[in-house]
Amino acid sequence: MTDKRKEEMTYEKLYNCIMSSIPSSILIVDRYLKVLSANRNFYAKSRRSESETIGKNINVIFPNVLLNYTKIPEKIMEVFNQKEPFISGEMEYRAPGLPKRIYYYRLAPLMNSLSGVENVILLMDDVTEQKRLGEKIKRMEEHLAKVVESANDIIISTDQSGIILTWNNTIEKITGVKSINIKGQPLSSMFSTESKKIFFSITKKLLKEKKVSDWESSILNKDGEIVDISWSFSAMKDEQEKVIGIVIIGRDLTERKELETKLTQSAKMASLGIMAGGVAHEIRNPLAIIDSCAQILNTQANDKKVRGSAIEKIRNATKRATEIVNNLLKFARQSEFAFELLDIHQVIDNALSLMKNQLSIQHVKLETNYGFNLPKVHGNRNQLQQVFMNLILNTCNAIKEQGLLRIQTQCIDQVISINFTDNGIGIPEKNLSIIFDPFFTTQPVGKGTGLGLSISYGIIKQHGGNIEVESEPGKGSTFSIKLPVYRKSSDK
Repeated sequence: MTDKRKEEMTYEKLYNCIMSSIPSSILIVDRYLKVLSANRNFYAKSRRSESETIGKNINVIFPNVLLNYTKIPEKIMEVFNQKEPFISGEMEYRAPGLPKRIYYYRLAPLMNSLSGVENVILLMDDVTEQKRLGEKIKRMEEHLAKVVESANDIIISTDQSGIILTWNNTIEKITGVKSINIKGQPLSSMFSTESKKIFFSITKKLLKEKKVSDWESSILNKDGEIVDISWSFSAMKDEQEKVIGIVIIGRDLTERKELETKLTQSAKMASLGIMAGGVAHEIRNPLAIIDSCAQILNTQANDKKVRGSAIEKIRNATKRATEIVNNLLKFARQSEFAFELLDIHQVIDNALSLMKNQLSIQHVKLETNYGFNLPKVHGNRNQLQQVFMNLILNTCNAIKEQGLLRIQTQCIDQVISINFTDNGIGIPEKNLSIIFDPFFTTQPVGKGTGLGLSISYGIIKQHGGNIEVESEPGKGSTFSIKLPVYRKSSDK
């Protein structure tokens, strides 16, 4: 064997080795569209043998339907004539007895320095699985998009600086602003000046990967009305756990607050029913005084000293009865949740004036230990009065014999603390975690709604405060209310 032949065999072996190792399916065709060479991958994918492939026209290799659709013969001739490759195309090919496969194909000229394009190589890559995965991902993305758009809650995504990337149909319905018109705008533009400060503080914490509590704020709807929203923030992270954006979930509180108002009024009226007997007794006392004084005036009208004393007693008794009735009417009246500056001791005293007889009937001794010169709080008088009355009623229900209710107030670190302590039956430890749950009650059926403490908890939370309970069965309970001291904006 000559050296030249050995060299040719070496190159042929190297060529076959390269063709076999290429993962793409390869066909090399001449100007007559006959196959000159094919690799192992093509034979495996097409289920054709070498004898069924080499020397055959591609019209025999591929179905006419496929060739008519892809125009591969015409494109091969273009590559011969223009000496430029055809970058890519897509085709579906079903080999005999096999499922349909999807291929990306490319055509490239094989050049000869003397004659130009000598042959054209057809490379086909099986992308069936990638296409299926892509379609699956696309369906998942569409499904997730539908979930987001169908959600009743507001769903907004922003970048790290708070610029809106997406928001869903719910927020569009509330504000009337389309996602396409708001994209790229800062989310902070939705909030008031005060709320913007809080929003920026929240985003700053999120970027530092700190935990953020839920936040309530208001926005204007498309009709210019205020809508209260409960916001929940979470950080959006990449594969390296780096924060790349923020996801904000918002819930419209309109229906919840309307329900809370109705429940509050319902519980208030239930409390009024309990107090009715006590209030009647309280009014009966000044009426008895007025009646007695009237009889004295009728018999001793000429005695100036007696007449003056009787008139003074009538005026005092009338004033007392008027105060009781007015306080009762104010408490019973359905009112808006308007805030004002309040002396907390006045609110407690108003509640005690309505509950005085109830405490007397239950033989409950009252002790008050008010802190001196406490600062004012910003709140709703009627709502806070209802909280205090609910706690007093709980004391009356908890004390079976002669008992004690001690009310103590103090101010520490700009927080006013109001403690209601009794020596009643106490609360079992298993109930302490659910004592503020709606409709939880230890009273017999028909004796309690289970709404008093739940509503009281909600009212205190709306005032920016907190209410907690400590209790030991057989020794009594202490309900502790914490309310923030009112501070002017410049002091905050």
